Amino acid sequence: MQQLFSSYSKGKLMASEDIAQLTEALSKTHVGEELSYRGQGLKLDDEQSVEEIAREIEQCKYLKALTLEGNTIGVEAAQAIAKALESKKELQRCHWSDMFTGRLRSEIPPALKSLGSALMTSGTRLTELDLSDNAFGPDGVKGIEGLLKSPVCHTLEELRLNNCGMGIGGGIILASALAECYKQSSVAGSPLKLKVFIAGRNRLENDGAIALAHSFQMIGSLEEVHMPQNGISHPGITALATAMQHNLNLRVLNLNDNTFTKRGAVAMAQALRHLRNVQVINFGDCLVRSEGAIAIAAALREGLPILKELNLSFGEISEAAALVVARALRDKAGLQKLDLNGNCLGDDGCEALKEVWESVNRADVLGSLSDDEGELDEEEEDDEDTEEEDEEQNSVNGIKENGDGSPAKVTLCSPGLLSFLNSPTSEKLLNLGAKRTQLIEQQLDFTDATKIAEVFLQITSVYKEEAELKQVVFETVDTLLRKAFSSPHFQSYIFVSSLMVNLGLLKGEEKMKKVCVLPGHLIVLEHCVGQDYFPVDQADVLEIFLTRNSEVLESCSSARDALKTTLEKRITA
Repeated sequence: MQQLFSSYSKGKLMASEDIAQLTEALSKTHVGEELSYRGQGLKLDDEQSVEEIAREIEQCKYLKALTLEGNTIGVEAAQAIAKALESKKELQRCHWSDMFTGRLRSEIPPALKSLGSALMTSGTRLTELDLSDNAFGPDGVKGIEGLLKSPVCHTLEELRLNNCGMGIGGGIILASALAECYKQSSVAGSPLKLKVFIAGRNRLENDGAIALAHSFQMIGSLEEVHMPQNGISHPGITALATAMQHNLNLRVLNLNDNTFTKRGAVAMAQALRHLRNVQVINFGDCLVRSEGAIAIAAALREGLPILKELNLSFGEISEAAALVVARALRDKAGLQKLDLNGNCLGDDGCEALKEVWESVNRADVLGSLSDDEGELDEEEEDDEDTEEEDEEQNSVNGIKENGDGSPAKVTLCSPGLLSFLNSPTSEKLLNLGAKRTQLIEQQLDFTDATKIAEVFLQITSVYKEEAELKQVVFETVDTLLRKAFSSPHFQSYIFVSSLMVNLGLLKGEEKMKKVCVLPGHLIVLEHCVGQDYFPVDQADVLEIFLTRNSEVLESCSSARDALKTTLEKRITA
């Protein structure tokens, strides 16, 4: 019995040893055509230290994937590995993230050049290249520049360069290399079809982002773009937005922790209108703000039919703007997650948001609101320089900015119209005669929604309950708005946002000359929202803000309440 037990123990011990050996072998070599040394913490300084690895590479006849992640490789070691790779023409996937820990930055470029040269010698065609978490800076990008331009990368589908410290210079070099790769691959008859681009935490800033945007626009095949934490503000965001419009298969867009502000958000909203396949949008911690959120909500209403996730967290978005976003999304059956945490909703706003989703039995869609910042302070500072305010005065002849930051149209007014626009009165409007509407139309750029809103407020400011004047005001604004809303390039959400900023319902991002709200503004607006030309979705936006901020129009309470009633009828009709 004892002998039998001893034999059993020895057999069990041998089995344990076999399992240990097998586990060790599997940690080095993946079953099949992948060779992996992931996470072994090997310090590979010279040729001798990589003898075994080089031998295993050489012996893997049909090597298709090589993983070196989680080790540290010196120049000589890289050269030895490179030599072993020179015959590996089947290699497709290089998972080379986090493989220079503790190395001098000067060691990394020659190591990368050795590995890249070996791939070029082999004649292989890569589909994946991952060099994330290698702090190689701009010089490291130079180390892979030749590889990226070569035929080896003409078939590249995934490029991962997360957390590499590329900086602006590295971003520009990378963009140039990708552009050259696309051009050369196109000449060869098979254009580069990059699908996944990841380059978060690289300090690309605007210049780096703009350079990459030009390449993205050229390539046109991107399905996933991840560029979080890069210090990109609205010029870079706008360039990326333009580029995304040319990548119609885009599914995932992650620009978390950059700085959109209104101009970047409006540009991105315009881009989203062209994209039908987007499933995940991450604009969290991007300072989208309320005007930006309204613009994005308009894009959500009109498109993005298969959207699954939207992150607009920590964006200084008000309660009303968050509700606009929620209502724009509630009919999207495929939506799985909406993140509006860390905004400025307040307790009532949080409850209102929850009610939106509970009303359609989808409470699980809304993410946590535990980090809400409380209600947004809508009070604007009154001690701004008068010079800055004067620059914002309403004048069709002045050079001003459109909602997208571009100069507005500059035209020459007739003396009578110029006098009216500079200092509106009912007499001046009537004195323009029967062709007043035509005169005003000729001076307006109907793609400039901000200017249309300003002129609307000027015309409605002279409203009085006098038959002739009432008819003239109604006919004039009806003609102008009917033409504006029917224009294919008119951004109705910017028009409504501009109106709400001027009426005090929405805190604007840009300083504007304050408008003294008169009953006429609201009476004529009530008339307009009841007309068939006024978009129902924008009536919904107005109703949300008017309901949530009605106290700011207390001086015109009767006209305000009538407007609210008409809005409610319009959106429930």
